[in-house]
Amino acid sequence: MKQFSFFIGIAFLCSCRPVAQQEPHHSLSLMPEAPAWGALWQQRAAEYRALSYQAYNTARFRLDQMLEQPSARPRAIVTDVDETVLDNSPYYLHLAVQHAGYSDSSWVNWTKKVACDSVPGAPSFFQYAASKGITVFYITNRIAEDRLQTVENLKKYDFPNADTSHLMLMGAVSDKEARRQVVLKAYDIIMLLGDNLGDFSSLFDNRSMDSRHEWTEKYKADFGSKFIVLPNHMYGNWEEGYYNGKKLGSVTDSNAVLQQLSSYY
Repeated sequence: MKQFSFFIGIAFLCSCRPVAQQEPHHSLSLMPEAPAWGALWQQRAAEYRALSYQAYNTARFRLDQMLEQPSARPRAIVTDVDETVLDNSPYYLHLAVQHAGYSDSSWVNWTKKVACDSVPGAPSFFQYAASKGITVFYITNRIAEDRLQTVENLKKYDFPNADTSHLMLMGAVSDKEARRQVVLKAYDIIMLLGDNLGDFSSLFDNRSMDSRHEWTEKYKADFGSKFIVLPNHMYGNWEEGYYNGKKLGSVTDSNAVLQQLSSYY
């Protein structure tokens, strides 16, 4: 899949439409093409694999430490799915080729393929955790239409607890706190893994860029300890934080951002 997707990426690079003549020479459309660069990095960069292995090696080291302490309650690990255990970079490259943005319909068409690769290090870590008696819950903002194919994709790589009772999809809101609280009723959550800060606490959700930085500083001791972060250069709530809740939708929007960025130099 990664080799096939690489050729898609090359096709994208070769087929990018030139900027319209009426646009300034320096103008740049950040969306929807920008996530493709993150997707290419995710597929081809050895650094991406190294960071993923680093995250899961750290998770295993911390898990062994935690297991040395007794617990009166069963223990669980909560993990995100996309860009944490499953790799969706081919989807974002496909969007770039089409000069399109995310949509629920295109997303469901992608998940129906059950073609996600696993994130490096993910299967072995979760299999190891399960062998130690840890229950795994997959709390994801995938939508209801993704349920069966997500379970199938997790089973494809022998992820433990890959069933509908341990897969908690998005309901009316994207905030994951209510779903984490459901797990906490019966388990001690000893570790959380994700590529987005909202995977760890609702404190990071719907916040400004500065606020997210402040909360990160406050909880910095938890990263690499209870919170394990996976790399994702394609998308995330940091965008909403930077753009104050708005998403880029045009070259005009993109040029405004470039003007802001130029003030840093």
